[in-house]
Amino acid sequence: MHVTSRPPVVRLSGVSIGYGERAVVRDADLTVVDGEVVAIMGPNGSGKTTLVRGLLGLATVLGGEVELLGRPLRTRQDRARVGYVPQRHTVGGTVASTVREVVASGRLPRLGWHGRLRAHDREVVEKAIEAVDLAPLAGNDIAELSGGQQRRALIARALAAEPEVLVMDEPTAGVDLASQQALARTVGRLTARGVTMLIVTHEVGPLVDVVTRALVVNDGRITYDGPLAAAPGGYEHAGGHHLHEAGDCADPHADVDQGVGPGAGRGPWLGSPVEDR
Repeated sequence: MHVTSRPPVVRLSGVSIGYGERAVVRDADLTVVDGEVVAIMGPNGSGKTTLVRGLLGLATVLGGEVELLGRPLRTRQDRARVGYVPQRHTVGGTVASTVREVVASGRLPRLGWHGRLRAHDREVVEKAIEAVDLAPLAGNDIAELSGGQQRRALIARALAAEPEVLVMDEPTAGVDLASQQALARTVGRLTARGVTMLIVTHEVGPLVDVVTRALVVNDGRITYDGPLAAAPGGYEHAGGHHLHEAGDCADPHADVDQGVGPGAGRGPWLGSPVEDR
């Protein structure tokens, strides 16, 4: 059991999560505290993606209790406090969009009845772009960016909603080593700002210096919770080929990009920029 004096952000108690009436994750107990970066790992089909989908409303909580900042996580508004960075690149389309426009779309749930960006909204968007080191490309068409840059744009879009916890699904999968390293630097910046993150990943290698804790999910149960270096299976140095967790996705629509929703407060990443090191 993970013990800390910092306030809990996410708490799962005896939780089962699945699709329809079929449980994929069973009897999960988990506490994530403010500022942690938790890597969620496990074999293909183990249930790790389903675990975070329960927070996002993309999978059904069949039993137990899920809390965010001490409140039961039950409604769409509650789940909107969790920012989501999907694995799939759903940022392109038939209509050309700049990086700034894509990031600004993450701000939409925070807008008032008029639906227009105000000065504060524009400030949040620019700071989100800066946080992922894409400011020089803010006016570029999103389709012109590399896969790794598009992934960082998705992170910025999630940050624009000022979430209280950020969930990332395989952020380093399917991109080259240089892009993985750039993504790792982005996560490092967010860590320095105190952003709480849950990262589903098969490729821990580039993130080894920023992950503060590891979970291993096996056969639908959390079988390890502790330091990354002591995780079974050599996950500390894991890398290489990405394995799609098709076994988790009983719902064919569960991978659809759900975007992000409003956070309840001003995200810690809005502080001063942190230089790459």
